[in-house]
Amino acid sequence: MSGRVIVLAKAPVPGRVKTRLCPPCTPQQAALVAAAALADTLATVSATAVGRRVLALDGELPEPPGWQTIAQPPGTLGDRLAGAFASGVAPSVLVGMDTPQLTQAHLHDALDLDEADATLGLAEDGGWWALGLRDPARAEVLRAIPTSTPDTGADTRAALVRLGLTVRMLPVLRDVDTAADAHAVAAQCRPDSRFAVAVRRHVPAPAAMAR
Repeated sequence: MSGRVIVLAKAPVPGRVKTRLCPPCTPQQAALVAAAALADTLATVSATAVGRRVLALDGELPEPPGWQTIAQPPGTLGDRLAGAFASGVAPSVLVGMDTPQLTQAHLHDALDLDEADATLGLAEDGGWWALGLRDPARAEVLRAIPTSTPDTGADTRAALVRLGLTVRMLPVLRDVDTAADAHAVAAQCRPDSRFAVAVRRHVPAPAAMAR
């Protein structure tokens, strides 16, 4: 399949990733969970037949085989999202590292831009987990959209429509912010996946947290 998949990610350094898992996790445990989520996401994209794979990285990690690593530009999250899309001209899909339940079918669906200008996958918390653009230059609109709000996904869709783009919606997914999220998402992953194993090892179950 032609097209490009971009994974926007942060190096899993304790104290800098998945801070909303703390408590009940320690910063070290949260970083291990983040590393597992990123590894599963990269593995899924690597197994998907696409034209290019780009890791837009905040921090430092070894470059995965078959990938191009680019540094995230400075600025707001909207600036970093727009900057990641600006690294190429081919039809592109951007995902993050917070949905390790991502499948190849999800990516194929997101990259199907033959009859739509954009694809958008909303997250349960009001954000979005995937954005596909036939013309990556249209991502400039992301710079003006407030992020990490309950309306980010809806605001993104509205902004794309105002540009005159046709937007095809993708399935809603849950992303991982809290311990409850981690267990819910792990239940949607293969039991032997890196993320599911990391959650079992490092994130107390909700029942245990309540005691």
